[in-house]
Amino acid sequence: MRHHSLTGRAIQVAAATLLAGLATASAADLETIREQNSIRIAVANEEPYGYVDEQGDAHGAGPEVAMHLMEELGIGSIEWIVTDFSDLIPGLREGRFDMAAAEMAILPERCEQVLYSVPNTTYGEGLLVRAGNPEELTAYDDLAGRNEYRVAVMAGADQREILTTLGVPEDKIVTIERNEQAIDAIVNGEADAYAATGLTVTTLEQQSREVEAARNFSDPVIEGEEVRSWGGFAFGPEAEALRDAVNEALLAYKRTDAWEDTLTAHGFTQEDVLNSFKYSTEELCQG
Repeated sequence: MRHHSLTGRAIQVAAATLLAGLATASAADLETIREQNSIRIAVANEEPYGYVDEQGDAHGAGPEVAMHLMEELGIGSIEWIVTDFSDLIPGLREGRFDMAAAEMAILPERCEQVLYSVPNTTYGEGLLVRAGNPEELTAYDDLAGRNEYRVAVMAGADQREILTTLGVPEDKIVTIERNEQAIDAIVNGEADAYAATGLTVTTLEQQSREVEAARNFSDPVIEGEEVRSWGGFAFGPEAEALRDAVNEALLAYKRTDAWEDTLTAHGFTQEDVLNSFKYSTEELCQG
């Protein structure tokens, strides 16, 4: 088994489908992780939040910050595990990995299942549409109460709840497993749009000339509040010591220019950086 040391040695990318059969797997505690000098960290292959490239190198706001945090904790090796977004919480709960670095939004219903670090990022919403935007969709509200449009969302993502809260019919929501499937869904006519975070939509726009990010997009407003997500590192429900150690290192790192440079290099704005300090994890978990 090959691992990736933080000094640049090879990364092993373990497919979630192979790991699913490891029924005896269990999450390691901080002491064991330090003794083994290795930690298993999952990503959902979603740019720019956390992904592994064809060479097996991990990138994105989550992994690159996580690499620094592991150095601070004296953990020399990271085993990167690629899985579907919808498998992040089950994988943490079943002990198939020790930590998730996917910038998964901190939401009350998720806080009941896993532990979260302090927020590392914050981001708004977006809408991917066919090139030229023939339906002139510029907001999630444009899909609300309408039977002629179908919108895709990723399995396990909170966009489904946002859309249904706004009045989008459940039978008009198409579920996909991975972000890259959104392009085919729109091009093949399975969906008229893809609801995702603004950074995700911008990344997908760059992958195909047949789709584009909806221009002049308006973030959804629910109960008078603009919808914005705060993402953090996630851990299994018994991993308090690991979560606390990561929090200590992350709080210190967020006071440095290096942390800000990492986020802005992946498309996060100065407003995003500042807003990451707006709420505590406890506040976000309480909704």
